Amino acid sequence: MVLKLYGNPHSTCTARVRTVLEELSLPFELVVVDFAKREHKAPEFTAVQPFGQVPYLDDDGFRLFESRAICRYLALKYGGIGKLIPDPADLEKTAVFEQGASVELSNFDPFASGLAFENVFKPVLGLETDPAFAEKLKGFLENKLAGYEALLAKQKYLGGNEVTLADLFHLPYGTLLKIQKIDFLESDKYPNVKKWWAEISSRSSWVKVSAR
Repeated sequence: MVLKLYGNPHSTCTARVRTVLEELSLPFELVVVDFAKREHKAPEFTAVQPFGQVPYLDDDGFRLFESRAICRYLALKYGGIGKLIPDPADLEKTAVFEQGASVELSNFDPFASGLAFENVFKPVLGLETDPAFAEKLKGFLENKLAGYEALLAKQKYLGGNEVTLADLFHLPYGTLLKIQKIDFLESDKYPNVKKWWAEISSRSSWVKVSAR
């Protein structure tokens, strides 16, 4: 059975999972959930995803939601060990990977996703942007990237010296920063961040997903 990903092409979290599917060269069917028709709030959808959010994965009847959990599952089951996540038997490498994944979730996503909501998604939804709040989020993110710079001075990638899911998780919201003319990831102020971002954002998997 071909993997089915229930999501939307414009969804950042759907793009996160699609990137991992491409990294692993896994055939899949994208079952488009129409936001305009509020299909993500329909009873048949919330029976699987109780929060009414995309995406969720159907792997021959096994259904899983939350994009980062889906990505870990795919890597563990379909050849990503040693490629996108460390061998779980290597406790130290796994711990460093989980540290990097936690950094993304705690120190990047809240601010990058908040900025995207204020500056990108609110206008589309016909909502009024809060410039003061957006500026505050921007300042928080810049301060966090100083920590990224220090970390990436010691290791090549966020989860160690090999690319992992911890790096790929940044791609959807990191790319939206450029649309907002926020250049922190490409600034000479953070040379290690700049080098890291240039490498992960040019991976063929993300180039393919972001082109759609």
